Amino acid sequence: MTKIYLPRETTTLSLGVEELISAIEHEAAARGIAIQILRNGSRGAAWLEPLLEIDFNGKRLGYGPVTASQIQSLFEADFLNAGEHELKLGEISDIPWFKQQQRLTFSRCGEIESLSIDEYKKHGGFRGLSAALKSSSKDIINIILDSGLRGRGGAAFPAGIKWQTVADADADSKYIVCNADEGDSGTFSDRLLMEGDSYCLIEGMIIAGIAVGAEHGFIYLRSEYPLTKIILEEALIKARAAGYLGNTIQDSIHNFDIHLHIGAGAYICGEETSLLESLEGKRGQIRFKPPLPALKGLHGKPTVVNNVITLASVPVILAKGAEYYANFGRGKSLGTMPFQLSGNVKHGGLVEISFGLTLREVIENFAGGTYTGKAIGAVQVGGPLGAYFSGKQLDTPLDYESFSAAGGMLGHGGIVVFDDGVDYLEQARFAMEFCSVESCGKCTPCRIGSVRGVEVITRIRTAENQSERSEQYDLLEDLCETMEDASLCAMGGLTPMPVRSAVKLHQLLTERTDETMRPTNES
Repeated sequence: MTKIYLPRETTTLSLGVEELISAIEHEAAARGIAIQILRNGSRGAAWLEPLLEIDFNGKRLGYGPVTASQIQSLFEADFLNAGEHELKLGEISDIPWFKQQQRLTFSRCGEIESLSIDEYKKHGGFRGLSAALKSSSKDIINIILDSGLRGRGGAAFPAGIKWQTVADADADSKYIVCNADEGDSGTFSDRLLMEGDSYCLIEGMIIAGIAVGAEHGFIYLRSEYPLTKIILEEALIKARAAGYLGNTIQDSIHNFDIHLHIGAGAYICGEETSLLESLEGKRGQIRFKPPLPALKGLHGKPTVVNNVITLASVPVILAKGAEYYANFGRGKSLGTMPFQLSGNVKHGGLVEISFGLTLREVIENFAGGTYTGKAIGAVQVGGPLGAYFSGKQLDTPLDYESFSAAGGMLGHGGIVVFDDGVDYLEQARFAMEFCSVESCGKCTPCRIGSVRGVEVITRIRTAENQSERSEQYDLLEDLCETMEDASLCAMGGLTPMPVRSAVKLHQLLTERTDETMRPTNES
């Protein structure tokens, strides 16, 4: 009986994977062929989805992207026995798009049946937890510190320091909170991980709980992820049944359980203090800091707040050691990062690579250039609060320090590509408009400044002369300085980053246009 793997994942669902499965089952039944369809996660190659895989002589062969209308021709080509077909991609591990990656956190995504604990363990799952159960809190935290793991949600704060702070705090209860409110434009790594390898996140949270002395964990899940919710609910039930959650996990002295909480549908709840407010049943608004959540977080207790990828990176570090993980990356940016490619690209999807490749290398080697075939006009990295990089800045290395020095941030790893037809001023206006819509409203610079920002940028576009435009540019800069310096959180404080970078690109383009249109004197 041939095993056929098809993803149970949001992107493939939108591309008709359920209809595809029905077509396969119908055709196989009509031909009297026995098959077994297994639901894996996505490998992240959105441009190849739905990606159909077969297990042939111990190898995984891929065909894609496949539609229901092509199933008859696949059976006629004897694809179950690796028959030749125009959709045949060959062995998955030999496809350059996958072969060039360094998959640590996402090593199982697409490889295993996503909700099978046996498959998870067969591919290295729970080895990190086994190591943690034999270690002291201090030893676990030291391993995380030595690995160089930093928060993958955007702030890039050293995870080990946050854990150490919570572990050292004196309290009768502590919490682990997973920030799965993935709201940045062009990001989907959290969702792919949770849908394709949910036990990896669960394992990471358990290890974090053991390390800091917490017995309760919460996953704050983005409300717009209905399939992810279903998969996580199933995974939590199975993990409890297998003794990985609850009291005396795996017959140890440790207790730890995880509760799934659906988010409020607000971008601001991706900020850790707003998330905690929402988790407590309140309106999602920024808290003043200090005190930090590590000292006074959920219900006023010491709380570790990490995002999905940070926690999901923990199991491989505990299983293979800090040095193994730290050998990937460069400088102070150690390990790997899942970069998500979207926008005007030929090959959109997720690639996990070591820090250090340049933005150009990632776009050329994985994204395949722009979908329109035009030159790259700008690339926004780090979500809606990230800077716009011009085509001349593409050789910037993808690591925290290099991007910061270049006036940007890696954020959650989203890379959105625009061709040279992009309207830079409109992108600047959108950044201010996004802030005005998503602001929690607690501080004036963010709440009012963003509204004024939209108005100022509109006046720049409609200005009748250069003098009027210059006046509005100066006003916009003053506004950006106020938002940057006086906002309570990154929502208002970082909005000037995309605004300034987009306006700068607009001004450079305008100057070049004026220069080419300027009449020349002929002698």
